[in-house]
Formats: sequence, structure tokens, C-alpha cells
Amino acid sequence: MNRRRLLTLAMASLSTAALRGQAEGAGIRIAHRLDWKGLSDDDLLFLQQIGLKWVRLEFGEATNGAEPATFEVLRQARDRCARFGMKIFSGVHYSYRSKRVQLGLPGRDQDIETYIQFLRNLGKLEIPVASYDFHPANTYTTSMVRRNGYTTREFDLADFRTKVEKPAFEREYSADDIWSAYEYFVKATLPVAAESHVKMVLHPDDPPLAKMNGVAKLFTHYDGYHRAEQIAAGSPWWGLTFCVGTWSEGGAAMGKDVFEMISDFGGRGKIFEVHFRNVTGPLPHFVETFPDEGYLDMAKVMRALHQVRFTGAVEPDHVPKLAGDTGVLRAGTAYCIAYIKALIAQAEA
Repeated sequence: MNRRRLLTLAMASLSTAALRGQAEGAGIRIAHRLDWKGLSDDDLLFLQQIGLKWVRLEFGEATNGAEPATFEVLRQARDRCARFGMKIFSGVHYSYRSKRVQLGLPGRDQDIETYIQFLRNLGKLEIPVASYDFHPANTYTTSMVRRNGYTTREFDLADFRTKVEKPAFEREYSADDIWSAYEYFVKATLPVAAESHVKMVLHPDDPPLAKMNGVAKLFTHYDGYHRAEQIAAGSPWWGLTFCVGTWSEGGAAMGKDVFEMISDFGGRGKIFEVHFRNVTGPLPHFVETFPDEGYLDMAKVMRALHQVRFTGAVEPDHVPKLAGDTGVLRAGTAYCIAYIKALIAQAEA
């Protein structure tokens, strides 16, 4: 089905009940990833104008000792978003990306305490989700390319191995090393998340390669998520940021495909956030695309989420850059959010 036909059918099928549900935040929510630093009121007004009700705010740099997003900073962010009709669905603070945390090095407790305070602040402000990942020494892309006139990210495994990859640290880190660091982090933070009524949601490793730059990666296969769930010991406060794009990059090598993952984890209520992105094909080479241009049927993905009664947030991810786009990439963002709205309407219909 071409995009014009899909949008026409989807918008025609929107019922009054579905519209009311979206306004009240019922059913599948739509959010957008925003770097809070430098975000202007004009950006927030634009997002309000295209109908956004939820945001994911990202704070801090990926360095040791990242400044905490204090309670007051978060409160001001919440109140500022509220002036534009938006609520914060999830928060990200990059203290968890400290190499001391992710490599299990001395001093990690200091960075973990920063993250713990962030969780407590989210809880006090009733922000329900904290998103995180765990892949030190990661390389996300090998080049920026033009596709159909827009600018987007490309990953080529051969280029990475021969032109980009180099040891990130003075020694290699095995999967056992990273599992030890991950377990330590989760056992220190998840009880605080539970006390704060905040769900900690884990993003897979993008791209899903078992080792990059001399460091093993854990969340490149269904088995990694399964083991992480066991470490969480059944806690209802642990779950997934399910990145459809990352999972599509792995293809058949992921153990379960996108739809099996939605059925499994989504069917048990363990998916809380979805990054809604498409790619041209699985590894060893892929280019990121708009959601209607890749190899995965994103309408089918949305129907699968609806079928498991997913009520978390769907978010555009790595939005391609259209002509004139700067900052929050307004044209590309509007394109993605409008398409997601149409898919939700179609799925609900």
C-alpha cells in the first residue's frame, strides 16, 4: 500500500473514541526524543502544533561525573513542557554511560549514585520511565549518506572492521566482564526504581554485533535480553526499550524476529518504549530510512503492538535530515510523527 493511500484510509477510519483516547493518553502513545539542552520554546511550539502529547527528555553528556538532572531542573522541564500541552514519558541521564559503570571500574558507585538520584527525581515528579543502554566502546555508524535526497546514517560491517575499528581501551573486555558490570549496576539501581515507581527500560545494542572495538556487547540477541530479565528477578520495574530498527539490523541472527519479540516481551507487558525506525536490510550493510521506506512492514509492526495491548510510547528514532532541517529536524520529525499517527489509527480501526 502506498503512503498516500495508507494515510487516507487511516485518517478516514479515526473514530471519535480513538481521538478521545489519544487526547487522554490511552492506548499507544506517541513521544519524541529530545535533547533538553538548547531546546527552544519555538521547538516546543512546533511539537505542540503537530499534535505531540509526550516527550522523552535526554540529559547530560556521556562522560564520567555527568551533572545530575536535579529535581528542580526536572521540575522546570516538566512545567515548561506542560505549557505546550506535553508530558514527560521518559527520562535519560547519561551517568549510566560512565565507563566506570559500564566497565566495572573503581569509582563507579559515585556515578551510580548520580543515576539513583535521577531515578528518585523522576519518581517524585511521576515521570514513569527511565531509558538506558549498556554498550561501552560502541560505534553507531560508519558514514552519513544521501538516500532519495535526504541525509541519513549508514553502517557497513566491512568498512567498520577495516577502516574504523580500533581498541577502545588498554585491554579487551569479555562478555563475562560486561555482564558482571551490568548486573552490579542493575542490582544497585532497580530496587530504587521500584521504590520510586519508575520503570527501567533497556535498549538493545545498535548495531547488534557481539564485539566492537575490543569490548563485548550483550544485547545483540534474544538470549541477552532473556538473561537480563533473569538478573531483574521478575521485577515489574524492569523492561525493554524495544528498538525496531536495531532488531531489524540483526535480521535472522537475533534469535527471535521483531514480531516474535513483540509477542513474547510485549505480550507479557515488558515493552514500555518503542523506537520506531526502519532500515534497508539486515547486516552486513544497512542504511537507516523513513519508516515507510525500509524492508520491514511497519504497519504490521504497529498492528502487532496493538494486538498485545501496548500502551507505552512509540518514538521516531534517528530521524533522517530533510532539506533545511536543523535542531529538532522539524520536517523529518513531522513526517515521522504523522506517519506513526496514521499507523496507530489504522491499527485501532
